[in-house]
Amino acid sequence: MLHGAGPGASGWSNYWQNVEELSKSYRVILLDQPGYGKTDKVIPENEARSEFSARLLVGLLDQLGIDKAHMVGNSFGGRTSLVMALRYPDRVGRLVMMGPAGGSLNIFMPEPTEGMKLLHGFFKEPGPSREKMRQIVDTFLYNKELATDALVDSRYAVAVEPETRKFYEHFLSTPDKREPELWRELEKIKHRTLLVWGRDDRTNPFEGGLFMLKRMPDARLHVIPQCGHWVQYEKCDEFNAILTSFIEAA
Repeated sequence: MLHGAGPGASGWSNYWQNVEELSKSYRVILLDQPGYGKTDKVIPENEARSEFSARLLVGLLDQLGIDKAHMVGNSFGGRTSLVMALRYPDRVGRLVMMGPAGGSLNIFMPEPTEGMKLLHGFFKEPGPSREKMRQIVDTFLYNKELATDALVDSRYAVAVEPETRKFYEHFLSTPDKREPELWRELEKIKHRTLLVWGRDDRTNPFEGGLFMLKRMPDARLHVIPQCGHWVQYEKCDEFNAILTSFIEAA
């Protein structure tokens, strides 16, 4: 399970509501992508961040003795999942991606989107603040009752740790131009794919799902109303059910 790239993100912060239920049926590997959570704050010099993350993920699978795994990725975790499917297709079972980054072009919503503006502006002058984090969380969620002070505080505390802040500032202040245009390669992905999108996603809008659905040979799209960018968090029970059904289907 691969988390997104926003400030304060980690495997646990993205998926803590899903792990217990999914672990009843599957071996769940919840990890922090490079630079997030408790991982080393490494800035790759010669490759895009998503390709760096995918390469390290293959190394992890090797260490665990896992030949093939299903990929579940939200936002930037979806981008890493796409890179895995394209660069290491034999290591990927099925793909489940929620509001994935990098797989589509916005047709109706102008770029950068509201959510992306907030992400890239978090560390810009006058610097990060709890109020900026509140704006990000409010934008990511449709149901504002879920945007609790505890959630805002926990992500803000992680984001402003000195080493973590250096890493975030490097990647969030300026988009990485080395990132591949994955949307140009979607036709190559033969894996059975489930795209899950919040209808009210203001970061990676759900029209991206239609773009990907048309280009991926074996994709299906599930759109959830009254739901934002964090599908697995905001609609955790529905997400757990549709993921399980998809993985179990013949």
